[in-house]
Amino acid sequence: MGPTWLAGAIAAGPASMASLLGAGSAFGYSLLWVVVLSAVLGTVSQYLAMRLGLLTEDGIVSVVEQHVGETWAWLLVVDVIFASGLAQLVIMKTVADVSATVTGVDARVWGVAWAVVLAVGLAGRGYRVAEVGAKVLVSAVVLAFVGSVFVVPIDLSAAAGGLTPTIPAGVDGALLAAGILGGAVHITLVTMQSYTMRSRGWTRDDYDLALFDVGGSMLVAFGIYSVAIFLVAASVLDSPDIGAIGAAKALEPAVGANAKWLFLLGLWGAAVSTLGSNTVVPPYLVADKLDWDTDVSDPRYRGLLVVVALASAGGAFLQGAFFPLLVLVLAFGLVGTPFALALVLYLLNHDDAVPVRNSAAANVGGLVLIGVTAVTAGTFLRGQYAAGVDGVTAFVLLFAAVFTGATLVLLGRFVRETVTARGAA
Repeated sequence: MGPTWLAGAIAAGPASMASLLGAGSAFGYSLLWVVVLSAVLGTVSQYLAMRLGLLTEDGIVSVVEQHVGETWAWLLVVDVIFASGLAQLVIMKTVADVSATVTGVDARVWGVAWAVVLAVGLAGRGYRVAEVGAKVLVSAVVLAFVGSVFVVPIDLSAAAGGLTPTIPAGVDGALLAAGILGGAVHITLVTMQSYTMRSRGWTRDDYDLALFDVGGSMLVAFGIYSVAIFLVAASVLDSPDIGAIGAAKALEPAVGANAKWLFLLGLWGAAVSTLGSNTVVPPYLVADKLDWDTDVSDPRYRGLLVVVALASAGGAFLQGAFFPLLVLVLAFGLVGTPFALALVLYLLNHDDAVPVRNSAAANVGGLVLIGVTAVTAGTFLRGQYAAGVDGVTAFVLLFAAVFTGATLVLLGRFVRETVTARGAA
């Protein structure tokens, strides 16, 4: 196993934790159904991405350019760069702030230090160091939060009630639901899968192993991570404004120092693993679009890795608390995700792109996935618009309009091609 663990490392990160903590502390157990759904839908999205990567044995940008067109390939690259680039800065701020909390050393110093570590580690060893780091850290993070669950008293009856689908009224409820779902179903995770499998050397012959890899990383590891954090927050925390570090500290008087340190170390590990995995995503897509090799044997790709790694140091100098920024970044990423999912589903039903078309069940799962992410993102956007349109909100709305339009055009193209093919037959 391996490739999907990098996607799992990004999914099981501080942004997901921020959304889970905020949902549990603000609304109790009522959003547990979203947490469970996120693990299921995250597994479906990675399954579809895995199928496309293995069946084509090529990077997603190259496949899109060959079978859909160059404009569509550039749209995908731009979508990913915005989503993963913004996330990279906020995740670095998280890593630096948590490092400062644990050690007492200034966060800006930690930001520069972590950027250098990223540049040297990833540019020096490439994919293998990222995969091993993801496996070790994600496993440790999951164990840390499972340990917290055994310390914290959980109201099982109230938790069961949270499996009934409802979204609390107001902007906060929609934002947190979008953040939770965006942590599992994100354009970064969908697009990186084909490249990590190629870096691992997997082909169509490894299909069964790849399927097991997806289930083990997303459904099991990420699912346990999400449910454990949410249950701890819903059981002990009761402040809607609490931050991720504040949540760890708040656990101490309620359940003892052990839970506090487990939670804090889990947050640290989640932030570091996500930072490392997210760093490789923009270089993968840009290198593929420019027809470069997507491994460190190509000095151009290695240079891209170094640039992204060092540029992420700027995140440590951002002002404000990282907790609300993490939730907003995930929700923003969710806005561009239906477009990437639509491209994957289109290609999986394109005879010239894949040797075996999608099954009806896989297509239904993909359409449900697109529908759920689109509705959740739309709820988030409606809430942001209702709260008032500033410069940031206007940009997010414009971004959403462009990629919603592109998704609808792609849908129309698929329908037209299907009708034409049936008519010819």
